[in-house]
Amino acid sequence: MSLPPSPPPPPPPPPAGARDPMTPEGHLGPVTPEHRASGPPSQAQPLLRQEAKGEEEEGEETGVPGASRTGTAEQRRRGWGEAAEAAAAEEGQVEAGGAAAAGSGSPAGGAGSGRGDWRRLLAWLRRRQPQCCPCAAPLPRSAVHCCHGGTKMAALAYNLGKREINHYFSVRSAKVLALVAVLLLAACHLASRRYRGNDSCEYLLSSGRFLGEKVWQPHSCMMHKYKISEAKNCLVDKHIAFIGDSRIRQLFYSFVKIINPQFKEEGNKHENIPFEDRISSVKVDFLWHPEVNGSMKQCIKVWTEDSVAKPHVIVAGAATWSIKIHNGSNEALSQYKTNITSIAPLLEKLAKTSDVYWVLQDPVYEDLLSENRKMITNEKIDAYNEAAVSILNSSTRNSKSNVKMFSVSKLIAQETIMESLDGLHLPEKSRETSAMILMNVCCNKILKPVDGSCCQPRPPLTLIQKLAACFFTLSIIGYLIFYIIHRNAHRKNKPCTDMESGEDKKNIINTPVSSLEILLQSFCKLGLIMAYFYMCDRANLFMKENKFYTHSTFFIPIIYILVLGVFYNENTKETKVLNREQTDEWKGWMQLVILIYHISGASTFLPVYMHIRVLVAAYLFQTGYGHFSYFWIKGDFGIHRVCQVLFRLNFLVVVLCIVMDRPYQFYYFVPLVTVWFMVIYVTLALWPQIIQKKANGNCFWHFGLLLKLAFLLLCICFLAYSQGAFEKIFSLWPLSKCFELKGNVYEWWFRWRLDRYVVFHGMLFAFIYLALQKRQVLSEGKGEPLFSNKISNVLLFISVVSFLTYSIWASSCKNKAECNELHPSVSVVQILAFILIRNIPGYARSIYSSFFAWFGKISLELFICQYHIWLAADTRGILVLIPGNPMLNIIVSTFIFVCVAHEISQITNDLAQIIIPKDNSSLLKRLACIAAFFCGLLILSSIQDKSRH
Repeated sequence: MSLPPSPPPPPPPPPAGARDPMTPEGHLGPVTPEHRASGPPSQAQPLLRQEAKGEEEEGEETGVPGASRTGTAEQRRRGWGEAAEAAAAEEGQVEAGGAAAAGSGSPAGGAGSGRGDWRRLLAWLRRRQPQCCPCAAPLPRSAVHCCHGGTKMAALAYNLGKREINHYFSVRSAKVLALVAVLLLAACHLASRRYRGNDSCEYLLSSGRFLGEKVWQPHSCMMHKYKISEAKNCLVDKHIAFIGDSRIRQLFYSFVKIINPQFKEEGNKHENIPFEDRISSVKVDFLWHPEVNGSMKQCIKVWTEDSVAKPHVIVAGAATWSIKIHNGSNEALSQYKTNITSIAPLLEKLAKTSDVYWVLQDPVYEDLLSENRKMITNEKIDAYNEAAVSILNSSTRNSKSNVKMFSVSKLIAQETIMESLDGLHLPEKSRETSAMILMNVCCNKILKPVDGSCCQPRPPLTLIQKLAACFFTLSIIGYLIFYIIHRNAHRKNKPCTDMESGEDKKNIINTPVSSLEILLQSFCKLGLIMAYFYMCDRANLFMKENKFYTHSTFFIPIIYILVLGVFYNENTKETKVLNREQTDEWKGWMQLVILIYHISGASTFLPVYMHIRVLVAAYLFQTGYGHFSYFWIKGDFGIHRVCQVLFRLNFLVVVLCIVMDRPYQFYYFVPLVTVWFMVIYVTLALWPQIIQKKANGNCFWHFGLLLKLAFLLLCICFLAYSQGAFEKIFSLWPLSKCFELKGNVYEWWFRWRLDRYVVFHGMLFAFIYLALQKRQVLSEGKGEPLFSNKISNVLLFISVVSFLTYSIWASSCKNKAECNELHPSVSVVQILAFILIRNIPGYARSIYSSFFAWFGKISLELFICQYHIWLAADTRGILVLIPGNPMLNIIVSTFIFVCVAHEISQITNDLAQIIIPKDNSSLLKRLACIAAFFCGLLILSSIQDKSRH
């Protein structure tokens, strides 16, 4: 009888001095195409990294989820191995191949192996006699006995079921499903655009809903909230005319207050009201014409004459006055139809040179109407609106009228008319919403705000974007040609059976994957992914919506991910402070919280904002801790290490800058981490180079390192309080091309200054921790507290108090500017408190959340990709793939977003192996090519900027 082969013994953990501490930007080291994640994050076992032999010797991390652990070890740990062997021994029918299949826990196992496992399980259950627990009390025969066999049966069924799920659903199958979803959604949206039209102005003017009480959300697009300066800049040298009754007068007042909030509603209400801003040459007039009659017709007719200056925007509407004067008679409705029919051709003629909007009548709240207005009913208002729509839409022989219907005010009034004071006139917030909609209609196409997608055309392709599209297209074509040639060659080498001897004539030759194939495949996949990025955030194919914060939209998802993170927990491979699994877990849950913070718009809630600032600081703390530990322990200051880190950090951002036409500083966190990495490298690489090996022989070197750190702190303080010096450094060409945003480097100075000390704190913490570890002051064994029981309890108490104190201070913060001033100095308190709470108890260091750790391995890609394919409008809005169902939309868009981020992580690892070789001569040649590429990019960018100006 052949039994499943026993698993190989696990490799011993690396010594403390050889491990490469965690860095928050991703893990380093080349990764072959075989080193892939074999399961989704829902698997209970952690996704382990696979390392190449050379990298394992150097202690560098690959950072890519690799193949799952062998099934035999996993099965034995959970009790499956024993059950399978017992079943096989009693059944006596296990063949060598079947035993091997049964011992494998890989989700890529054969399809038939699952059936064999179930047959052996059933046979074992039939033969096994129940052995009741000796401590169990006697139970009736009808009751289920408490047996060890039942426990093993449940464990066995659980693991076999999980194997079946993993066999049919993995990261690869999830990505295929995401690709299918993208294609279907793109086809549906394209068909919808062709059927319903691609004019988002129509959606803005006719549809929408309230988010909360005051935030109006148009259908499928985003509405920008205009400031005074923006409104004046848009309307400079413009003339806007409002014609109508008291409701149009209300709209006029609200529109003018966007330009001048001090403008008062005073004067005779039944007369014309002028407004003019001489500085910006903006002129806005209200013309009192409460009825659609000859008087209104004459006013409009004057503007149709060529010798008269026409208003640039005309907003007209009236009906309630006619209903009131004529007591709601049918004759009045007939006369209204006749009058508006005579005015319609004039409005059409004006609409050829000006923007003309006809405002439909809002509903009334009949219970609040006074006695002399009781005849103004919603039924009458609907009849007048139907007449206006039918006549104005058919007033031209063309298929579509140029006069636009401003019907969205009806929807707004339906939600707010109950708050009216007299039942007829709308409350102030409704008027403000309608005025802001009108401002978006007029100004979005002129100013083109990022968060105002309504009425905004698709931006034209730049020269760099066109060249990038050509490059990715050629890559896709090249890979397809390469694939077809390779497939034909594989078919020719396929063995054929000799009919006489029954043996194969030709052996299969497993050709190794060439670098060219990996390169073409990577750029092919990257090109398809970048096409999805462009469709989501530039092509106006998918919809976008504004953010709206409520406590439930932020805290409920936080609870969900917390429950999932606690549920999927595993034992760590090592129990060192900030070990690999723990730092992956730390990055993972922080990244998920930041994502929820962004999509919920929680930045408007100051306590949440301050806590998120701590999470960003914690990422930078890990940067200082990880890179300092690597250089201190290994002393590897070679150019290969530097290029490797810089490539992993910046590859995706550089590609997005090209494809999405955004400056490098726009993705602020990557420039921030990149600069701090170079600061750490220069600090430690400059003479004298002090590393742990050298310092162990003489304590004097420790003092020298502290002097280096003190000098670094002095430089940080100088740049933080000398804005002029900082801006002079980063305004030098070509640094200015990387760090300027909107023509200056102030944003970069603000971002850098906000967390200026935390990287230094991370470096100092790493130095102290490694020094204590070297002197064996810490107890880092499994289950052991980090210090003695007394010291551990005291430190835990101090940490908890410090953690809560910071949270209380952040929650009571009143002013964002004042809190940001204190943040750089006090954020380290909560970071250190968290580290101590997480690491002092031995049991806490011994476990980690595999759910959070899986996301932690792709945290950099998640942070960058969210800008365009999960959020929208460069993070200012929310991407809408499935309109009308926010919950389903979030689920689908999140699924696609995570799959894309994981795939980009793998593409980056594959390209890093090829583009950043270990051989110095080859590396220098590649660097020369990269330098030439960026020089060409700078030249093209300069040409592009000149053409724009």
